[in-house]
Amino acid sequence: MNLFDEKYRARFERLSTTNVSDAEDALGIRGATYGIRPMREAWGKVVGRAVTVKMAAAGEVKNKHHLGMTAISLAGPGDIIIIDNGGRLDTSCWGGILANSAKAKGVGAVIVDGATRDLDDCIEIDFPVYARGTVVWTARGRIMEQSTNEMISFGGVQVQPGDVVMGDRSGVVIVPWSRVDEVLSKAEELCEKEEVMVREILSSGDVLGVDSKFGYEKMLK
Repeated sequence: MNLFDEKYRARFERLSTTNVSDAEDALGIRGATYGIRPMREAWGKVVGRAVTVKMAAAGEVKNKHHLGMTAISLAGPGDIIIIDNGGRLDTSCWGGILANSAKAKGVGAVIVDGATRDLDDCIEIDFPVYARGTVVWTARGRIMEQSTNEMISFGGVQVQPGDVVMGDRSGVVIVPWSRVDEVLSKAEELCEKEEVMVREILSSGDVLGVDSKFGYEKMLK
């Protein structure tokens, strides 16, 4: 078992992306992305360490191999491949061959700032894919892999290899590995407060009174 699985995975799995996003807001960390969601409603929460891929436009420099395969070869069980395609929706950067390869390797999910294709194949093997949308066009002749496991920009957030990536139906959030302990502690604290707040509202029915007691608007300060 690796350090992330041993020390952190279960704690993240008890939280939501919104808990983590709120914690990062409170700590002054930019980690929340936007517009990237699971491509199937049944795919719920995913969390793991990032294996990064950056795409570029195709041109005179040619791909040496199928894009994404290097990332799959480097990934360990439970890791998440996270692909920077600049939000492009006019071409795919993930498909069925890659999904089957990643599933066989034990990769936890792929999260794409852009579009995916072969969604039926991904659903058939139950391999979670998060993206901005789907498209039928191939990547061939349109984009190429620029780098693997280097820093990328993803949905407006800086992501480095090994950072924690978390997704659920609300969206995707990134936690810098160097700050994982403080983010988790703050997220757990906020989650507990919100759970107590909800319980008191349900038991008392005093919505305004409970809101005033907990000071929701000031909770991140």
